[in-house]
Amino acid sequence: MYAITIREPGDPDVLEWAEVADPRPGPGEVLLEVAASAVNRADLLQRQGHYPPPPGVSETLGLECSGTIAELGEGVEGWAVGDEVCALLAGGGYAEKAVVPAAQLLPVPGEVDLITAAALPEVACTVWANVVMHAKLGEGEVLLVHGGAGGIGTHAIQVGKALGATVAVTAGSPDRLESCRQLGADITINYKTADFVEVLREETGGADVILDNMGASYLGRNVDALRQDGRLVVIGMQGGVKGELNVGALLGKRASVFAAGLRFRPLDQKAAIVADVRERLWPLVSDGLVKPIVGQVVPMAEASTAHRVLEEGSVFGKVLLAAKS
Repeated sequence: MYAITIREPGDPDVLEWAEVADPRPGPGEVLLEVAASAVNRADLLQRQGHYPPPPGVSETLGLECSGTIAELGEGVEGWAVGDEVCALLAGGGYAEKAVVPAAQLLPVPGEVDLITAAALPEVACTVWANVVMHAKLGEGEVLLVHGGAGGIGTHAIQVGKALGATVAVTAGSPDRLESCRQLGADITINYKTADFVEVLREETGGADVILDNMGASYLGRNVDALRQDGRLVVIGMQGGVKGELNVGALLGKRASVFAAGLRFRPLDQKAAIVADVRERLWPLVSDGLVKPIVGQVVPMAEASTAHRVLEEGSVFGKVLLAAKS
């Protein structure tokens, strides 16, 4: 089969479409004929040599994909060869074939087509695990989403609205903020021209839940933006890895700070997240209340182009890689 390989750590030009050995499913796994994968910021870090995959996982990029089941490993039940699915991966999605634990499979929901389904698994599991399962966002609460125009952000806006929350977002241009409003965002904040802490205090008194992709650079301001009993969930480090935390402010608000990735979670935790997503989120997707947002589709062999698109920060929603043109 063909897959994207990394010649050496570096810029997008190090990505090459090359012939590699076919993967084979082990016990509890399935082999997929990949229809599409999606580009995530973790892929950019891995390409640069900063985010290696977990031990024993494929070195091939790609944390999610969609496709058709081609082979079942020993002991797999509930799935059949020919089923159209999408999957949460720890690696291996930028390829014509991929192996995935059966517990990390999801059926293609509702009217979503097979290519577009590749935009769902990583954002769905990330947002649901953090905003719903951990932070327990409730009806009538305020959710602040940083990076509202990205893959995570566009999904989180819709999930927040579907759960009855007031949703505030940050983004860096009027056009991107307008697109967030069209998805349902109630409060839109241009982080280049306005202070999100002040805007939230004026509009709502603060946020009950904050989904943050920035990390260190926003840590103190995020705590300032929380309401009493607020929950800050950190899922990214685009603003650095070391910051100061005012414990007094945290105690005064009875607030909490939680940080969690998805890729390195144990298999049983991923299986539990996928199961909850299938039970509680997938009906919202099937009903059209939460939709995959795709900004651009690029042939998988041209993954370097897709990486540049994501790095430029101009796309709204997800960038997909189609395995076959």
